[in-house]
Amino acid sequence: MNFHKYHGTGNDFVMIDDRAEAFDLTDQARIAHLCHRRFGIGADGLILLRNREGYDFEMVYFNSDGRPSSMCGNGGRCTVAFAKFLGVINNETTFLAVDGPHEARVEADGTVRLKMQDVAPAQPAPVYDELGDVYLHTGSPHHVRFLDVSEGHSLAEFDVFGQGHEIRYDQAYDPAGTNVNFVEAPVEPGQPWAVRTYERGVENETYSCGTGVTAVALAASTLGATSPVRLSTPGGLLEVTFEQHATGFSDVWLSGPAVQVFSGKI
Repeated sequence: MNFHKYHGTGNDFVMIDDRAEAFDLTDQARIAHLCHRRFGIGADGLILLRNREGYDFEMVYFNSDGRPSSMCGNGGRCTVAFAKFLGVINNETTFLAVDGPHEARVEADGTVRLKMQDVAPAQPAPVYDELGDVYLHTGSPHHVRFLDVSEGHSLAEFDVFGQGHEIRYDQAYDPAGTNVNFVEAPVEPGQPWAVRTYERGVENETYSCGTGVTAVALAASTLGATSPVRLSTPGGLLEVTFEQHATGFSDVWLSGPAVQVFSGKI
């Protein structure tokens, strides 16, 4: 099987051109094996690019545990870059993902801009709301916690795995669970918001999460952040732009690099 490896700010994916629909979508063990970082290719997820009537293509996404998942923002941007590489699209596209249609553009510098679905306003999280934690659904569910640096909660030293695992599996989020984001506000105006994310399905911290930084940017608007919001992840910088209304957020765009790392056969 031929494959390509892509990453969006360190959030990495096995990309497969499956326009012939030869890949077995039900083979969870095979998908998990391909994503395994010791016995397979290694990735946070696997993405199939398929034909879909009425759209340029369809993105079919699986987490590294082999299970189908909700929308992946960085995965969507990487799929757009992959589609351009294959010659399926030029610089603009409309494609289908699990949460519905998406528009996207590839800029001259290689930046991929992905339009997300409209998002409802941030609401108090089902757990730890006394800490000011909030919840948003940006194509995937996200719990967001803003750390109080004045109380010694440095994001660089924070136990993202331990705290993220606890919140992800809290019974309030049963049965599907949630992704969990920990955020440090910028010290100076113009600096990016720092974000680290524990992702369900990967069951660990990832270098970046597209729907996660989108959730953080929108949640940060409750603290005075205005569009565009720049965000720093362990894997690099992303930007989110949006229009804010009383009923939520619209015209939400996630922008950043989407890079082909290598290709091969397995």
